[in-house]
This record gives sequence, structure tokens and C-alpha cells, in this order.
Amino acid sequence: MSRVSIKTRDDLPEALRPLWDKMTTYGAFENQAGVMAHRLPIFKHMWSLLVDLASEGLVSKRHLELALVTVSLLNKCDYCVSHHAPKLAVQGVSEEGAARLVDYKDHPELDERDKLVVEYSIAVTNNWNKTRDEIFARLRAHFSEAEIVELTWRIALCGAFNRFNDILQLEVEQGVPHSEAAE
Repeated sequence: MSRVSIKTRDDLPEALRPLWDKMTTYGAFENQAGVMAHRLPIFKHMWSLLVDLASEGLVSKRHLELALVTVSLLNKCDYCVSHHAPKLAVQGVSEEGAARLVDYKDHPELDERDKLVVEYSIAVTNNWNKTRDEIFARLRAHFSEAEIVELTWRIALCGAFNRFNDILQLEVEQGVPHSEAAE
């Protein structure tokens, strides 16, 4: 059970209800949004950012979901793995493949670019202060600088969401298949 009560759309001021409605098009994140709604600036700015990036994002959905699932596996966030592994399946990576992303080097479902995204996600999550220029040379061969910035931001933000969701013990919403974030 969540350590903080979960607010609903009806608890929001009228002006923020359209954002809640947009949020639901992003996925079944009502528990996360409902907890964020305790602080309206957090709800407003986080969900505005997420829905804007969903509609205007430069990074492909496949690469985004590869990054988010990788980070969530590393941080053992069941909530995020449960929400993003199905989105990754839509992008062509099986449930079994998603579960073993951190073992990316010989992953049969990933191409060179996919493996680079996973490697970079691991670097940003675990080795941000020891990452060498070499990986950026490889990133530049596949991504624009704007895409690198967006990918980096989404990876770092996912780590923050992992911590937020886990410390507050957010439960996966009904109807979302529960996935374990075991490595």
C-alpha cells in the first residue's frame, strides 16, 4: 500500500484536470500522478514535461523504452518495469528480452544502436561520474546532440521516478500486469 494517499482527478483544481486527462493518454499512471498531486507544482510540471516529450520527443519510442526499462531494472523498480516493459514489447522486444536487457552485449533482440542505448543507460545510472568520451563518440554516430540531451534527461529522470515510486511504495495500477524488476 502506498505510504501517501492517492488523489484523483476530482481532487485537482479545474485548471489541472485537462492535464490529468492528457496524462492518462501516456499510460495508466494514476497512482503516481495521484501522489504527485499532493504538490500541484510537481504534478503540473512533471506531467506537462512528460506529455510534451511524448508528443514532441526526438528519441524513438523503442530507444526511450529501452532506456527506461534498463534504468528501472538496474534500480529494481517494479512499478516502472511493469509500466514500461509492455511498451517495449510494442516496440519489438519480448518480455523475456526486456527482463535481460542489462545483459545486452549478446542480446539477440537488439541491434547495435539498441545496445548503445542500453550501455549508455547503464553508464548514466551507475557510472555517470566515470563515463569516458568514447561512448559519446559512438552516441554521436547514431544520435543528434538534441537526441543525446533528451535521452540523457529521460534516463536521469527515470532514476528519480524509480526512487520516488519505490520510497513511497506506489502500487502498480489495476489492469497493469505486474513485472518483477529482478536482474
